[in-house]
Amino acid sequence: MRISLVALAALPVASSAAAQSSVTVFGVVDAAVSGYSNKSEIVGFPTPANPLFFDSAKVSRTALSNSGYNTSRLGFRGTEDLGGGLAASFWLETPITNDDGQTGISTFARRSTVSLSGPFGEVRLGRDFAPLYWNDTMFDPFGANGVGASVVFTANGAFNTFNPPAPPAVAGIPSVSGNSYARASNSVGYFLPPNLGGFYGQVMYAFHERDKFDPGTVTPTALNNSRTGRYVGGRIGYANGPLDFALAYGSSTIGDDFYAGTTTAVKTINLGGSYDFGVLKLFGEYSKASKEVDYQVKPLMAAADIDLKGYVFGVTVPVGPGLIRLGYSQVKYDFNLPFSLLDDPKANKVAIGYVHNLSKRTALYATVARLRNKNGAALTVGGPALINNATFTPQTSTGYDVGIRHAF
Repeated sequence: MRISLVALAALPVASSAAAQSSVTVFGVVDAAVSGYSNKSEIVGFPTPANPLFFDSAKVSRTALSNSGYNTSRLGFRGTEDLGGGLAASFWLETPITNDDGQTGISTFARRSTVSLSGPFGEVRLGRDFAPLYWNDTMFDPFGANGVGASVVFTANGAFNTFNPPAPPAVAGIPSVSGNSYARASNSVGYFLPPNLGGFYGQVMYAFHERDKFDPGTVTPTALNNSRTGRYVGGRIGYANGPLDFALAYGSSTIGDDFYAGTTTAVKTINLGGSYDFGVLKLFGEYSKASKEVDYQVKPLMAAADIDLKGYVFGVTVPVGPGLIRLGYSQVKYDFNLPFSLLDDPKANKVAIGYVHNLSKRTALYATVARLRNKNGAALTVGGPALINNATFTPQTSTGYDVGIRHAF
């Protein structure tokens, strides 16, 4: 729905009567019945925790969930024409948990920005989507939603968690701290103008907002209080007709120890693309992330970097008013240990789904997915965590979503 803001003329803003302004209220309400079954296998011999020597253990859940096809949200966006090709805009978007009604306008965790745009492009300030996230969602047939979302997206999200993660300020409300892989708070972003013959791009810098002490010796001894939270990234791409591809890079500081002189950062690069043949659309993405410790004075026994590599392949096939979706993804962790005899942890996932569009705004959908962990990886399609201890090691995770999405 669109609301004219003629009342803005009453506000103490110069020339507001001559400006053209509007506010749009928009959103998505997405609900599904979802099921999850996560299985672990025995790794040894009978123990006090498993005296009867069960060969497997499973934890399952059936739930009414949200965001199985598109993320449920409520948003407000507006633009004021400043003349001369300039425009000022705002965008406030909150996640909503419509399955229980607990999370709503109490937080604008999805996006909260104000911007100035013109022939030069757009400068945007606030909490916004990070460059890496766009390749994950644009080049995955499941759009990083529901049980079908690729393991590249879920593994990288966990890999980029701050050390330690920040708890929510209020129980039940998502925290806007603790991770900047998909979204970054306190950011300044720049976007290229849209008239570059198909080329597009953005750069982003997010402040860590930590205190700096002078002299440094009065800095508190707590970990992660000097540099953790800083983010820098960018994305450049090209879209023309059926072709779209983009390269993105991001560096997130996830830990620091001021007195040890160390900073831990995750540096990620991904490349994705899609091509629409009409009868089907192909998707693909490659991702590599490295968790690195930077030393002010490097010791002889420096910590090895940890790498996370993964890829996604997918296809969508339109069938009348519907869409068939298929996706396969895989990730592998490399601890770079020179004398290790253990195989590297890895996981792969296959998902299939169908979307039936009742209208441009309303759709029914169903998705099933199966994920297999190997060598200690512990990823899931959703739901409860896998049983992972000295007795059981994670193995498989399966799930389904059957739901309805309505956009407005």
